[in-house]
Amino acid sequence: MNVPERISALRALMDERGYDAYMVPTDDNHQSEYVGEHFKARAFITGFTGSAGTAVITRDAAGLWTDGRYFIQAEHQLEGSGVKLFKMGEPGVPTVEDYIADILPEGGTLGFDGCVVAMGEGQALEAAAAKKNGKIDYSTDLIDRIWEDRPALSTEPAFALGEEYTGESTESKLKRIRKAMEDEGADVHIIAALDDVCWTTNLRGNDIEFFPLLLSYAVITMDEMKLYIDESKLTDEMKGNLKKDNISLHPYNAVYEDVKQLNPDSTILVDPSRLNYALYNNLPKEAKVIEKVNPTVLMKAMKNDTEIKNIINAHIKDGVAVTKFMHWLKKNVGKIEITEISAAEKLEEFRKEQEGYLWQSFEPICGSGEHGAIVHYAATPETNVPVVTDGLFLTDTGGGYMEGSTDITRTFAFGKLSDRMIEDFTTVLLCNLRLARAVFMHGTCGYNLDILARMPAWERGINYNHGTGHGVGYLMNIHEAPSGFRIAIREREKAVIEAGMVITDEPGIYIEGSHGIRTENELLVREGQKTEYGQFLYFEPITYVPIDLDAVNPDMMTKEDKEQLNAYHAKVYELVSPHLDEEEREWLKEYTRAI
Repeated sequence: MNVPERISALRALMDERGYDAYMVPTDDNHQSEYVGEHFKARAFITGFTGSAGTAVITRDAAGLWTDGRYFIQAEHQLEGSGVKLFKMGEPGVPTVEDYIADILPEGGTLGFDGCVVAMGEGQALEAAAAKKNGKIDYSTDLIDRIWEDRPALSTEPAFALGEEYTGESTESKLKRIRKAMEDEGADVHIIAALDDVCWTTNLRGNDIEFFPLLLSYAVITMDEMKLYIDESKLTDEMKGNLKKDNISLHPYNAVYEDVKQLNPDSTILVDPSRLNYALYNNLPKEAKVIEKVNPTVLMKAMKNDTEIKNIINAHIKDGVAVTKFMHWLKKNVGKIEITEISAAEKLEEFRKEQEGYLWQSFEPICGSGEHGAIVHYAATPETNVPVVTDGLFLTDTGGGYMEGSTDITRTFAFGKLSDRMIEDFTTVLLCNLRLARAVFMHGTCGYNLDILARMPAWERGINYNHGTGHGVGYLMNIHEAPSGFRIAIREREKAVIEAGMVITDEPGIYIEGSHGIRTENELLVREGQKTEYGQFLYFEPITYVPIDLDAVNPDMMTKEDKEQLNAYHAKVYELVSPHLDEEEREWLKEYTRAI
């Protein structure tokens, strides 16, 4: 079936159940940003494959909501599907909730699968339907009934991280979680977010492509933890270690019935953005529910000394791989055939040479020429083009290592560049540098600092339609709460920036039909001086790859900008050059030269 046929089949089921609208979000049962093949229902019903978006199907219309990263991609993929694109955040574009409140007929019914809708979002949808005296039905996954060859749930095996990687035992983590529960007055804590469960248990898996996560839930009380998981994924050693920490194993989906049996006198701590609506509605109605961010969110974001040491080692390895790749590109573009896909494959070859490498940390973005202007472009056999011999080539990629995950964007220059390309490239570099050299007091949030990155672009009347940076997990989610840089204030950017967090710095400029530029380093938050005014913090860049000097106009840079870039490049050479051969070292010396 093509997309119009799938929508037609869905509408037939909606008629059977009396639904006036049916919503299909991106999420899985755990509100994950990226989901396994089994959960790609929104992609199935719309044809749009981006990582963020919500579809709403009515009896005579179909819409998709997505953010600025995906506007160009969505326009292309929705063409001919009959699905209308709603550009989130643009003037005059309603939110999903406002749209539903508007189009739902009086007394109408909105349907959705409650397992893939967050608790807080479900409550907002209730309110939207109530405006028309309508109701919601979250009991049925209608997509499952029309998706005939739907992939099964993953059965990939788990693996464990020892304390030499995590720096903290599960026993210690559970003590901290229980202390946080006690502080909130809770005696039960339900965790559905995969990264929170994996961090607590020091387990990882392969249930979502690129992301080493395990499909699982956890119910923590003051004396035990129940882990809901496909037990076949665990080795006997893993089971034994879990048992030592009084963690019992239960079938993955048994959590839905088990939470119904919780003591009605319980006080239950849940995170409304990280717990699904169906699971929330199965809690005893008499129980007291405390809605707070999972305490593990901040705990895992603040990396300990062992994790920091490992993460830096992972970045040195990744820096070696990406620097070798940059050298290979500079040497071979225009001489041998190199396409977006073959370049991505070559980069992974270099990463595979590094000890402890597992797999790519997200789907590679390799955009040549005008494809670079598509913020989250992913090359396919149909779109794959050669790397430009005169122009810019954007690569946003990452590696998953036992010591942590990396996320790096570099834009490479080849041949003759237009003055506009050089000006844009240098502007993006300035945006990156201005944020990276920030010194700020404890209590500062991401939205306080985002303007530092945008100012060089704003001074030219240019903006980029995405956040400037996101937190990075330790061999888990590449986009990790609670920190980030964004001019629009969301909950993530309200979080106070803490020492030990790792946050990306990735401004960009995108000129549709011509070129795209993004320069991304990861920043480690360090404690600076403490004075009578309080504790100061600063950023340490921990991505070690040259920024392509072939596209930099030094005349646009201040003395401070140049000194900062030169110091960064000196660090790159110091850490990466010992791992290169003689030819590569000589080349790196040139590409990290002082300007």
